[in-house]
Amino acid sequence: MLKTIIKGSMIVGALAMSFPTLAGNEDRIGSAGASEMLVNPWARSTAFGSAGVASTDGLEAQFANIAGLAFTDQTQIKFNYTNWLGDAGISLNSAGIAQRVGDQTVIALSLQAYGYGDIDITTVDLPEGGIGQFSPRKNIINIGFAREFSNSIYAGLNVKVLNENIANLKATGVAFDAGIRYVTGEQDQIKFGITLKNVGTPMSFTGDGLSKEILYQTTGGVATMVQRSASFEMPSLLAMGFSYDFIFDESSKLTAAAAFHANSFTNDQFNIGLDYGMAYDKAAFNIRAGFVGEKAIFNREESTNSLTGLTAGVSVDALLGENAIPLGFEYAMRTSNPFGIINTFGVTLSLK
Repeated sequence: MLKTIIKGSMIVGALAMSFPTLAGNEDRIGSAGASEMLVNPWARSTAFGSAGVASTDGLEAQFANIAGLAFTDQTQIKFNYTNWLGDAGISLNSAGIAQRVGDQTVIALSLQAYGYGDIDITTVDLPEGGIGQFSPRKNIINIGFAREFSNSIYAGLNVKVLNENIANLKATGVAFDAGIRYVTGEQDQIKFGITLKNVGTPMSFTGDGLSKEILYQTTGGVATMVQRSASFEMPSLLAMGFSYDFIFDESSKLTAAAAFHANSFTNDQFNIGLDYGMAYDKAAFNIRAGFVGEKAIFNREESTNSLTGLTAGVSVDALLGENAIPLGFEYAMRTSNPFGIINTFGVTLSLK
C-alpha cells in the first residue's frame, strides 16, 4: 500500500511541477500546430463539456484522462462521427477498442481521421484547376495503457502518432499523455484526476511541395531549389478535474464535475458538466450538459478557441439478445462561434 501511495504521489508531483510551464502564455497564443489534438472526438464526454478529467471511463478516457481507461469492464468498441465545424464539409471519424488483459490492466487502440473532401489542384498557370484533385488528411493513432494500482489509485500512459498530409507535403509526430485518478468515499463517489497531454517533439512539413525548379539565365541550366519548413510545437496542456456522484438509489445518480485546462498556446479553459443517469430493467438512459469557458469567451477578437459555450447530449444503452450484449447509442452537440452547432453521433458495443 505504501509503495502505491508513493508511486501515485510521484506521478501527481511530476505533473504538478509542469503546471508553471504550461499555464496560458498570451505571447505564445497561435504559435502551435496540430490543433486537431485538442478536439474531443467522443460524444459522451463531449456532451459533458469535456469536464470528465476525473470521471470519464473506458475508451473515451484516451482523450479526457488516460487513467480512466482502467475502468473498462472487459471489451469496449466505439464508432463516432462528427460533422466538424458545422457546414464546412469536414468529417471526423473515430473508432477504437479497449480490452482488459488482466485483473488490473487495460490496453486500447483508437484512430481519429479527418476528411476534407476532394480539392482541385491549381497552379500559377492553371488557377482554375482542371488537372486533378487531392484530398488533405489528418490522422491520430492512439495506443493506451492503464492500470489499477490500488482501490483508490489508477494511472495510465497514452502514445499518439500524428500524421498530416496533402498532395505533396506531410508532417509526422509522436506525443504522449500521462494521467492519474484518485477515487475515495464510501461508495467511490469522490474522484480527482490530473493529466498531462500532447507532450512531444516539434513537427515540420517535408516533401516535394517545398521544392521549386529554377532556370539559370546565364547558362540555361536547370536546378531544383529545396526550401525548409519552419517547425511547430504541439499544443501541450495540463488538466485537473474533480467529480462527485450524487447516488439517489440503485438505479439513478447524478454526476457533477469541474475541470481546468492550462493550455500552452491558447487561453486557459474551465469546464463544468452534469450527467444524470437512470437504469430500468435492461436499459439505461443518460442526459448530459456542460459548459466550456475561457477568457474573453464572448469577444471574438480576443477569444482563442471557437469551441466554447454550451454542450449537451444523450445516450441510451440496452442489453440485446439472449446473451444480453450491451449496445449503446450516443449523441452530443457543442456550440461553436462562428461555426454554429457541431454534432457527434456514435455507437458503443461492450462485450463480456
